[in-house]
Amino acid sequence: MARPLRIEFPGAVYHVSARGNNRQAIFSGDSDKELFLYILQQTLKSHNVLCFAYCLMTNHYHLMIETPEGNLSHFMKQLNGMYSQRYNYQNQRVGHLFQGRFKSIVVEKQTYLLELCRYIVLNPVRAGMVAHPGKYPYSSYNDTAGAADAAGFLSIDWLLAQFGNNRHEAQAEYRSFVQAGLEAQSPWRDLQGQCILGDKAFVEQLTPYTARGGEVREVPVFARNINRPQLSEIFPAEIRSSKRMRNEAMYKAYAEHGYKQKEISIFLNLHYSTVSNILKKHQNKRPDPDGKDRFSS
Repeated sequence: MARPLRIEFPGAVYHVSARGNNRQAIFSGDSDKELFLYILQQTLKSHNVLCFAYCLMTNHYHLMIETPEGNLSHFMKQLNGMYSQRYNYQNQRVGHLFQGRFKSIVVEKQTYLLELCRYIVLNPVRAGMVAHPGKYPYSSYNDTAGAADAAGFLSIDWLLAQFGNNRHEAQAEYRSFVQAGLEAQSPWRDLQGQCILGDKAFVEQLTPYTARGGEVREVPVFARNINRPQLSEIFPAEIRSSKRMRNEAMYKAYAEHGYKQKEISIFLNLHYSTVSNILKKHQNKRPDPDGKDRFSS
């Protein structure tokens, strides 16, 4: 069976889960869960990853994260690797702790992030471990609901902002929202190809950039646009005064930051065909791994 695609780009939001090998426990007790949370905190910081929600079950865990630097695989390799080493050492065991690779689903943030954060913290309730998510100490529910001081590694401001500007009122709305999730439809109803959760437009934005073998050949345009610099920043006066530097910056604006040729031509007050010809020349100077010319019709 082919592996699901691993889609990575700056600003991507994911639901991530990892399970124990042969369905075995990955946490033997609370001390292991505390260890995992400590390693999670350190790894989030070192890889500049945001965590919106988490839940640690007996034989698996769930995370809801965002990767501003598009480094999901590196982040997960360090997280699971460090925890496995420490767990094996403390429990005097050898061998794989986790079952194969972790599972990741890239998520449309505005539409599904709240719903998936709710799904994550309701895991212990659905499993019959507790009657209320607030009774389970190893999820992000109490941190977000205001029942405990929020863990320093959690990014809950965005979540609460979806319920209002007043923090206490937002926390109350969040608690009601989570409670209503027990009767809600499964958030996985719109899952596409085992690895994308979003509406049709979101899926279409991603699928042209997935290559055979499960990698993204280039950062999707919509992702490049998230934190891209303004054209005025790419073309300061000293750049515009040098034709060579200007032309290099034009290629950078187009290829790295996703600006359209028309946008560049308008900003620089150049004819569209002039911009197109300059970009073609720069493209020809660079080896194309696919043997294709992006600028050909």
